[in-house]
Amino acid sequence: MTERTLILIKPDGVARGLTGEVLRRVEAKGYRITALQQMQASTEQLAAHYAEHEGKPFYQPLVDFMLSGSVVAAIAEGDRVIEGFRSLAGSTEPTTAAPGTIRGDLGRDWGEKVQKNLVHGSDSPESAEREIGIWFG
Repeated sequence: MTERTLILIKPDGVARGLTGEVLRRVEAKGYRITALQQMQASTEQLAAHYAEHEGKPFYQPLVDFMLSGSVVAAIAEGDRVIEGFRSLAGSTEPTTAAPGTIRGDLGRDWGEKVQKNLVHGSDSPESAEREIGIWFG
């Protein structure tokens, strides 16, 4: 069964010119990009996207980071695309992410309050549909 997932290239990835490389890796893996847009995230979108983290210490630094520049939102489709993209992205900690992954090859710790880890991928079919609704309406 074909799945859909939301992929966000975060402001650090966009600012560093890594959008093409991230999308290349997604397509090279055999997934299909079915929607793509570059945009400035709104406070409302981020509040909805990160609702489960509201009140946690990292919430506001994360929102501020996501508001700091453009993001690229994509919908990717394919068999087991959620699991596949999360594997392709690598561990959320870029310093220890495995070589060969997006975060392992392209990410690092910048010594800031928030972890700048280049990409986001939905973690379940339910999250994917909710997140796609937030970013693509």
